Amino acid sequence: MNIVLMGLPGAGKGTQADRIVEKYEIPHISTGDMFRSAIQEGTELGLKAKQFMDEGALVPDEVTVGIVRERLSKQDCEQGVLLDGFPRTVAQAEALDEIMSGLGRKIDHVINIRVEHDELVKRLTGRRICKECGTSYHLVFNPPEQDGVCDKDGGELYQRADDNPETVNNRLEVNMKQSEPLLAYYGDKGVLTHIDGQQDIEVVFEDIDRLLRGN
Repeated sequence: MNIVLMGLPGAGKGTQADRIVEKYEIPHISTGDMFRSAIQEGTELGLKAKQFMDEGALVPDEVTVGIVRERLSKQDCEQGVLLDGFPRTVAQAEALDEIMSGLGRKIDHVINIRVEHDELVKRLTGRRICKECGTSYHLVFNPPEQDGVCDKDGGELYQRADDNPETVNNRLEVNMKQSEPLLAYYGDKGVLTHIDGQQDIEVVFEDIDRLLRGN
């Protein structure tokens, strides 16, 4: 089962991705993970990506798509994959379709976790992140057991500098404009499902699970 997971910042993609991966035993692949892996392995494309990243430039589509192709060709992806953070544009979505077709596969589901704008602002401004492992918490919705300390590794929790309301609003607007053409693309293909992300976390996963099981 090949899944693309979408949603604006604060929609809860990471939480749901963990549950999907655990239940369906497929790899969770994000753009960042793919770049880091390719760089660590010293692949030609990984080194190209590192060069752009070191210069503070965007990695061009041809390099990104090449890294995605290499990653999806690996054995652990044969039974399916959960893609998060890719594709970001219609051009990347078209390239992904070509990659999947070449592998004799297709994108089965595109899941968009949908949350109202005001709720996203509330979630993002209350977010705290572990400096060590990157685990996200929320002061209201998902607080750590001990204030300011990560439950997993005891790392210090911090608030991102861009998690203030003004910056959050701007970030959401940019992401919304970016995602609209992609949602339309997958909507036209008949593989897009919107999931209400304002429900309880477990209820959100039940909806996703029901979709993936075909019920």
